[in-house]
Amino acid sequence: MKSGLFLGLSPLLVVSLGGLLLMISEAFSHRRAEEGEHRSTGPSSELSLGTTVTLLAGAVFSAAVWFVGPEKLDGARDVAPWIIVDRFTMFFSFVLCLGGALAALLAGGYLPEHKLDRGEFYPLLIFSTVGAIILAAAGDLLSLFLGLETMSLGVYAMVGFRRASLRSTEAAVKYFLLGSFAAALLLYGGALLYGATGHTDLEGIRASLTGAGGKAPNYALVLVAAALIVAGLAFKVSAVPFHMWTPDAYEGAPTPTTTFMAVAVKSAAFATMLRVLAFGFGGESGLGSWAAGWPPIVALLAVLTMTIANLIAGRQESVKRMLAYSSIAHAGYVLVGVVATMRASEDAQGSVMFYLLAYTVSTVGAFGALILCGSRGAEAVSYEDLAGVGKRHPAAGLAFSLFLLSLAGVPPTAGFFGKLYIVKAAMGADLYPLTVILLLNSVVSAYYYLRVMVYMYMRDPAPGAPVAIPMRSGYVASALVVAAVLVLLLGIWPSTPLQIAVEAALAAR
Repeated sequence: MKSGLFLGLSPLLVVSLGGLLLMISEAFSHRRAEEGEHRSTGPSSELSLGTTVTLLAGAVFSAAVWFVGPEKLDGARDVAPWIIVDRFTMFFSFVLCLGGALAALLAGGYLPEHKLDRGEFYPLLIFSTVGAIILAAAGDLLSLFLGLETMSLGVYAMVGFRRASLRSTEAAVKYFLLGSFAAALLLYGGALLYGATGHTDLEGIRASLTGAGGKAPNYALVLVAAALIVAGLAFKVSAVPFHMWTPDAYEGAPTPTTTFMAVAVKSAAFATMLRVLAFGFGGESGLGSWAAGWPPIVALLAVLTMTIANLIAGRQESVKRMLAYSSIAHAGYVLVGVVATMRASEDAQGSVMFYLLAYTVSTVGAFGALILCGSRGAEAVSYEDLAGVGKRHPAAGLAFSLFLLSLAGVPPTAGFFGKLYIVKAAMGADLYPLTVILLLNSVVSAYYYLRVMVYMYMRDPAPGAPVAIPMRSGYVASALVVAAVLVLLLGIWPSTPLQIAVEAALAAR
């Protein structure tokens, strides 16, 4: 096997090897405890750092391969089409590893604080990230399904990690059942597509659909298969009407799990959607056409997702549930960018990828700030819980405010330029109605983001009402500092990461 292949696969290999070593470490830590060794700290103090270092190493290797150029690596194509080693894969590998690393840091502070300090959380997180990387790199429906299930199984377990909580158990069961149903739709759609085209690889499917493969496929069968695949992917990005699991799963899961789901699972699903729709089903003469393809369906999903999620988010009293609906709304914004790729515009794909990077750091920061604002027995759950936090604990209030402003799209934050580039891509594709709806929804979303800030800075706790007491954790504080720096850097110098995203989109197959 050629050395270039090892370098091309190095992000995936490093994260996988690190996960195996962490599993061994966690097993031996249990053995030492059983033999009577007394330790002053729980497993999170070691495993959280180990997981963070492993995932950051994966991000560094992803960046290194991107700058070297995957196309220059001898043997990097030997695993195609099952795993595509290109700049597109490296970009998403970086985003996924970064999001996973920050979620691991949050877990290092959250789990001990809330008496959930069990070491199995971290291998689950790492191997879910491995599945997400495979999903983003998959160029074949078979490897796509394997990556999806590898990612999902770990997340199912992390959602139900709070074993004593009926709400957590309910969320895990609901997510597992609906997730299995969505996976079945995706698998059945892939089987029908194979029956219609004779291919499971995206390149062969595209060739068959565009007539380059010689024999014309059964288009009735292709349309049914495409509908099933779009439905399965829409579930993973929590698009309306496939979103019903999201608020309950996000609210019932431990907050670090919610963070991982909101950033890594969503980013991996959108990476797959870009590959399948823009490449496998691409071409304006076939399934990529507005008249008889996927763009009008995805556009409808985008409108429903943005509008319904924002309207419901404004009526929530739980801040965590509000952030769950906010996550759904952001999926709608990204879907607008996905629709814009029907013009085969690399700028549109690049805008989606930049948005996902900006969304990752902003969302990690928002959930991390929510974790920081509460401690065990005095958690920040409702808006009332946050009353006066900005005045009593300025650092926590400032951090929360920064990330909420980024999610709202206020300059000079990463979220502002993320939405700006999506709007430019939509206008470049002549999607003016979608653009107007996106802008109106952005204005609506500002209401519930600013509402949190009003409670933190302009309201005092009611007499006798529960008050959130911020926790002290170097892990959570470190994650927030990193996320804040990235939010500001992406907002002040957005052109370079956007150019990187566009170059990654150009390399997508």
